[in-house]
Amino acid sequence: MAIFAWTKNTKMSENDIENIKYDASSIITLEGLDAVRLRPGMYIGKLGDGTDPADGMYVLLKEVVDNSIDEFAMGNGKVINISIEDKTITVRDFGRGIPFESLEAAVSVLHTGAKFDTKTFKKSVGLNGVGLKAVNALSSDFKAQSFRDGRCISVLFQKGKKVEEKEEPTKEKNGTLIQFTPDQTLFEPFVYNYDFIETLIKNYSYLNIGLTINLNGQPYKSDNGLLDLLNDVIDEEPLYEPIHLSCKDLEIVFTHGNGNGDNIFSFANGQNTILGGFHAAAFKEAIVKTLKNYYKKDFNPADIRQSFVGAISVKIEGPDFEGQTKVKLGTKYMSKDGPSISKYVGDFIGTELDNYLHKHLDVAEIIQKKISDSEKERIANDSTSKKTRARLKKAAIHNKKLRDCKIHYTDKHENASDTMIFITEGDSASGSITKSRNASTQAVFSLMGKPFNCAKASKKELYKEKNIELCLLQSALNIEDDIDNLRYNNVIIATDADVDGMHIRLLLLTFFLKFYPGLVRAGHLYILQTPLFRVRDKKSNYYCYNTEEKDKVAKKIGKNAEITRFKGLGEISPDEFKGFIGKDIRLENVTLTGEDKLNDIIDFYMGKNSDIRLNFIRNNLRSDINNVEEAQ
Repeated sequence: MAIFAWTKNTKMSENDIENIKYDASSIITLEGLDAVRLRPGMYIGKLGDGTDPADGMYVLLKEVVDNSIDEFAMGNGKVINISIEDKTITVRDFGRGIPFESLEAAVSVLHTGAKFDTKTFKKSVGLNGVGLKAVNALSSDFKAQSFRDGRCISVLFQKGKKVEEKEEPTKEKNGTLIQFTPDQTLFEPFVYNYDFIETLIKNYSYLNIGLTINLNGQPYKSDNGLLDLLNDVIDEEPLYEPIHLSCKDLEIVFTHGNGNGDNIFSFANGQNTILGGFHAAAFKEAIVKTLKNYYKKDFNPADIRQSFVGAISVKIEGPDFEGQTKVKLGTKYMSKDGPSISKYVGDFIGTELDNYLHKHLDVAEIIQKKISDSEKERIANDSTSKKTRARLKKAAIHNKKLRDCKIHYTDKHENASDTMIFITEGDSASGSITKSRNASTQAVFSLMGKPFNCAKASKKELYKEKNIELCLLQSALNIEDDIDNLRYNNVIIATDADVDGMHIRLLLLTFFLKFYPGLVRAGHLYILQTPLFRVRDKKSNYYCYNTEEKDKVAKKIGKNAEITRFKGLGEISPDEFKGFIGKDIRLENVTLTGEDKLNDIIDFYMGKNSDIRLNFIRNNLRSDINNVEEAQ
């Protein structure tokens, strides 16, 4: 979610603009860690409230643990202890310990660290000497301790400012302890989601065989690397035992199931690159090429990747990640003077997978049958839906349901990542969004009524006449053949916050989870958070998203506060839409981790277990929804 804020709809007068002075006093130099506190998004992505695994508090934890993982990777310390008490996190490793004379600088001076070359740390995650400093800057209390050869140095900070340093003898083993509490004056009120943290810790264990991580006393350790990951996350019986291959700097594992699309986990130097990169692309390409060569058939890549579940981990020198949060690998080469990642991965898989299949003919036969079955299903769908597809192709050219934007995600444009499409229902809501949107990067797709429930449907059933709207949506997104062709980076479900709107939201979520889970896993799907109240006085409008915000603003304004309750998107004017679909837009990311059991999720929420689902809703209904209903 976006950072907590009220959107105030005000405009500066010409007199105000004329009175703004730009002189030497306007130039500001930020010292120490002040820049991090002023612009935290540049360093950790976003702050958040703990409901998204990409929220800042988890990034802070990861930055600390990454340093301990790098120590283990260099052969120092086989145990990492992590404890969480209330909002405070403590991480203790048993590596070499940060050198005493550099301890303060290592946690407080930006771009200070031992990872700018490959001598002290090889193939590490940390690169720029920023991570630990960001943790310090964004914590209300931060403590760093280094234990080396019977001595201990401790440095304490508050909001990035040093408050104490001390040295004392110790009997503790060598290593480093970092303790921090995210600053609640910066973060939204948040609660740690232990499922997100457990997934993070499990991934560390899968990627570091021999390492034990204790989370609040619970040990996590892997003996089989990515094979353990795949066995933990696959939500159905695989068609064959996962194929697990590895060498010094590369490990892969994969199998096939019976679901839709593919599900690939990628890691580089221990970092979970959820948006992939050159290593993930090389993995997919190498699997397709090797299987084509082995079977001597020109299979369609989509048939090979249908129901494919796999993982890849590479270790490279000097990796280049996308942003400080490191969600995508941008490096093309294994090292400065080494081969390209594509060649390294391709050569390894081309040789080792071919050898494996020649030794395991039963597995090779199962894979060939799976590919052939996928091919037959695709051809059958193509044949039975030929007329529908022709109609769709014609309709897509003049798709009246789509108000397109000028820039697309597939374009090589600096604003391509800002592209978004709002999926809404009804002419009123789509009309208001269309009039107030940024036509360069924001598109609108309008549904008419409720789409069909595809929880138990096959892809073939999508092409029936009655389901034409989901077909047109699929066409608008350009994902029918490959989600890599997605035209908008952010796919946003924008429905009313009433019973009908929630039902449409669930039906759309079912569509994406059923047929395009990869799109969700890649973080492209969002829910638009729209204000429930408008509070205004004679000068300004404030948009509030829950009763707590509404009450706080009303109290601030006083007796002259005028409160309006929005019951639907169609009631919000285009001018008002501009207040919350611009730079202050609030989006809730729909997250799907590898451990989420897709079939179970869809069956529970959209199946026929009405009584169980009703009890679940009653027991988990949020108090703020109850308050809103009472306020109507």
